Amino acid sequence: MAVADLMIIINDVILRQINYHYFSGSFLDITPVCSVLYATTRVSIDCSVWFTIAFSFDRFVAICCQKLKDKYCTKKTAGIIIATGSVLFCAKNVPLYFTNEPYEIINNVPFYCAAKTSYYTEPGWIGYDWFDMILNPMLPFALILFINTLTVRHILVASQVRKSLTGQRKGENNVDPEMESRRRSMILLFTISGSFITLWMTYVIYFLYYRITGTNPTGYSSPLSIAGSVGAMLLDLSCCTNTFIYGVTQSKFREQFVNVVKYPCTLITKISNEQVKLS
Repeated sequence: MAVADLMIIINDVILRQINYHYFSGSFLDITPVCSVLYATTRVSIDCSVWFTIAFSFDRFVAICCQKLKDKYCTKKTAGIIIATGSVLFCAKNVPLYFTNEPYEIINNVPFYCAAKTSYYTEPGWIGYDWFDMILNPMLPFALILFINTLTVRHILVASQVRKSLTGQRKGENNVDPEMESRRRSMILLFTISGSFITLWMTYVIYFLYYRITGTNPTGYSSPLSIAGSVGAMLLDLSCCTNTFIYGVTQSKFREQFVNVVKYPCTLITKISNEQVKLS
């Protein structure tokens, strides 16, 4: 997830958006190059979303399916899922390279990427666009809600059983570490689901509108183009928040992060002590 999110920042935010707005006319704006960047950005987005789904399913198995946990929650399984998903998403996004055409020709060199008119009218491209939208984010919407709902349901049932076994009554404020851990897990799952759906909603509405109405979103000042730009911005933000949310809520991640922050001071202290000993 972290690598996919980093690739989104590199491909879409740095190489595409920042380059377009602040370094326009560079090598990256040549049509074949920006077409490759567009396709690789979509690969990164697909990987980020579906790796989040895979991670949520992994948490579901670890919490709810103890018999399957030892077989499924392994490094080998994770490696197979990551490799298979990466290859499939690369193949799925190859057609996106051919959806663009030059916006203008400068010294016989095609510059910038503009979506072909046929992309909005030809049945093949319309079908591909619907397939792309169903695969990401409509199907992930349903899966992440379904998986997290099952996980939360299991946590609530297990919590009620634990309360009955420990004899805890309503109104008592006895702190149970296991219950606190489960409560944090539910908050995490609701946060992931809510963040994903909220940040993708603008893009989904934008897609449904221009596909159902048959509108070609041209012109940077048109409301539809502005909505598409806002949706793309929130989409990039969504792909970066899940890894951050998952990361900062894990105690091991926080411990390693603190070690990274402390490392320069520790290194300087170590070098200073060695210098004192030598002197």
